[in-house]
Amino acid sequence: MEEPQKQKKMKILCLHGFRTSGSFLQKQISKWNPEIFAHFDMDFPDGIFPARGKSDIEGIFPPPYFEWFQFNKEFTEYENLEECISYLCEYITSKGGNAISTIARIPSTGSKFRDPAITDVAYKDIIKVKSVHFIGEKDWLKVPSEDLLTAFENPLLIRHPQGHTVPRLDEEATLKLLGWTKDILQYYGAAPTTDTHKHENGETKEIGIEETNPKPVSEIQNQEKNTRETGAVEAMVQA
Repeated sequence: MEEPQKQKKMKILCLHGFRTSGSFLQKQISKWNPEIFAHFDMDFPDGIFPARGKSDIEGIFPPPYFEWFQFNKEFTEYENLEECISYLCEYITSKGGNAISTIARIPSTGSKFRDPAITDVAYKDIIKVKSVHFIGEKDWLKVPSEDLLTAFENPLLIRHPQGHTVPRLDEEATLKLLGWTKDILQYYGAAPTTDTHKHENGETKEIGIEETNPKPVSEIQNQEKNTRETGAVEAMVQA
């Protein structure tokens, strides 16, 4: 008797921030509840260029550090951007993916491109990709990140009290991300059918998070079951 074939996991390409590394991003995301990405294969490549200057994580996480491309202080001029895009397209296809298909995006914080040659194309139409945006109250890119948010259709916004970082998630934020990833898996037929929490009327939903550790998986799953039955999650999100 043949053994049942294991379902192939969907892949997530995780691109680290400026002058950090794939291993640093992996460590940051490891702070989150493992159930969030349990049904995905996570890939953490390093940028294609060695860091050309000081890294903000020196003394916090060991080198080497990398960059994907370079830019000026005003974000209006870019160097090696086309090389970066070409590399990522080749990298994705080499892993069995589709270089022109993006199903979801989870930016921590960031800024829109400001070169008209890029913006006239990139932001001409609303970006219809599921996205989660983490914006810190002390982030030096808080305002540009809020502007970037407007480029996406039905974005999920999670605010936190920290700076320019991947934050720890509290219970409410963890539940929301669990629902968000389940939506993706269900849409592509890669997960069992479960209730999820969706946006209403095309509006951005905001939830706050605290600098606390997420609760154990079993406790979160019980909480998710209870709140689905009572509608409490929707009430908390709208508050």
